[in-house]
Amino acid sequence: MAYFSRAKDLVQKHGAVVVTPAYRLAGEAPYPAALVDCHTALLWMRSHARKLGIRRDQIMVGGESAGGGLAAALCMYEKDTDGVNIAFQMPLYPMLDHRDTETSRDNHAPVWNTKRNHYGWARYLRDIAGQEVPCYASPARREDYSGLPPAYTFVCTAEPFYAETLAYIRNLQQAGVEVKADIYPGLFHAFDMLLPFRKVSRRAAARFGRYFEYAKRHYFAKQEGEVCHEHTEHRR
Repeated sequence: MAYFSRAKDLVQKHGAVVVTPAYRLAGEAPYPAALVDCHTALLWMRSHARKLGIRRDQIMVGGESAGGGLAAALCMYEKDTDGVNIAFQMPLYPMLDHRDTETSRDNHAPVWNTKRNHYGWARYLRDIAGQEVPCYASPARREDYSGLPPAYTFVCTAEPFYAETLAYIRNLQQAGVEVKADIYPGLFHAFDMLLPFRKVSRRAAARFGRYFEYAKRHYFAKQEGEVCHEHTEHRR
């Protein structure tokens, strides 16, 4: 995924250091395995920041689709457990809500649709079936969005995750969190990766890059016991 997703752009065009955890997929191990794997990778990044050549006060998370949902869940988990302080989140067309929404219900779009969505969630949540689903599994369950990292996302109108992404944006904004978002009408899930040659895909990638550059200049999150050097231009 890293080789045809936005992660590649971050390295090649923006000089970022990207760590892509090979988290366990739902078919191998259900929730909370993937979240635990991502949390472990985040702790590793923080403790190896000097070796990686990264700033400990500018650790960011992101991902597409299920990876976007994990990025949002990870932000919530780290905040609630006083874990790694995350400076910025980039959950693109994220998988956030295990319940049907107005756009994930009766959706027959290409790539991802209602049938696949139901199957994916059932596999991921199978070990907690019949229990209360926590926000770390299904981030849309969260009630308090205050204190979460600023965010950028984009999503298209024809895909199942449109409504839940809008709800996530709205909840962050209402909690006073800075959010930027782009909406692409009529397109299907992961269009930017599957049709990278299209003009709209190139535009989406370029806008993602601009918001990442903005985040590098404006968003910092010091780790415990550190001084946050805000508004400096030195990155590595």
